Amino acid sequence: MRLAALTLLLTAHSAAQTWIPQNSGTKASLRGVSAVNSKIVWASGSRGTWLRTTDAGEHWQAGVVEGAANLDFRGIRAFDANRAILMSSGPGDASRIYQTKDGGAHWRMLFNNPDAKGFFDAVAFWDAKHGIIIGDAVDGRMTVFTTNNGGEFWIRHIPPPAVGDEGAFAASNSCLVLRGSDEAWFGTGGKGAARVFHTSDRGRTWTVMPSPLRNDSASAGIFSLAFRDGKHGVAVGGDYEKDKELTANAALTNDGGKTWTPLRAFPPRGFRSAVEYLPEFKLWIATGTSGSDSSPDGLRWIRFDTGSYNALSGRWAVGAQGRIAYLTQKRSDTTPPQGRE
Repeated sequence: MRLAALTLLLTAHSAAQTWIPQNSGTKASLRGVSAVNSKIVWASGSRGTWLRTTDAGEHWQAGVVEGAANLDFRGIRAFDANRAILMSSGPGDASRIYQTKDGGAHWRMLFNNPDAKGFFDAVAFWDAKHGIIIGDAVDGRMTVFTTNNGGEFWIRHIPPPAVGDEGAFAASNSCLVLRGSDEAWFGTGGKGAARVFHTSDRGRTWTVMPSPLRNDSASAGIFSLAFRDGKHGVAVGGDYEKDKELTANAALTNDGGKTWTPLRAFPPRGFRSAVEYLPEFKLWIATGTSGSDSSPDGLRWIRFDTGSYNALSGRWAVGAQGRIAYLTQKRSDTTPPQGRE
């Protein structure tokens, strides 16, 4: 009886969430998205693509950064309708940081990867001046750079040694998550890895803890982290080369990332590349190429969509072929904005 009642409760909960597709105006593969507020959202993707809306997705403006048509912009951090930072991912010089201050009319390159064997995976900012980049391991250590002046100059930091071929995944720009004015976590993957690194002083010093997520191949590990507060967080991932396997690929922390517990009872099943906590709904959302799930508490998850998305920010999801969608919840939001076809 208890299991039946819980199943009915979760089914009712899942029916409340729906992705509403919007017209992005591009067919690029999108992996970066940054919601400034309920109206202003930026996104980014392959072939040098960036996007912006200032009306909650009723209209999307799509463009290509001049001279960067061959770059894959897998990370973006927007500050308002005019200012945003783009991060491209690729080997060596193909990993770069660009900035706009005029709504995308002009972009300026601020920084490129100094390591020929390096690869940027995620970028984030505590505020408009203080930011961080993390990337794959070079010479046995993960790559960490921070800036104190909005990206004009970057400082290298030295985290603990990597394990084997440990790296991070540039799948959603959310293997890295920040909190407050100084704190950051990032998750890794690779055979024998799947660890969580943590700093409380903007990257100067780091601790690292193991997680129970699968790490049985180079394509497996932690792909995304999110925190509801300073203590409670969720890690999701799996193996992107086995994205349709309905295995449990999530873990929880109740102590700020010091320890992680595998979620086995009602987990998201299948590869998940992004997870987000939505305070307005008091709801967790996870998504990936095999579907999307929601949870009211991080413990009990249920799939509400079988479509493919790569990344999340606020109530927006982005994916391949220029796919953008807006999350609506029937109980509190009956008229979400929709893109025009």
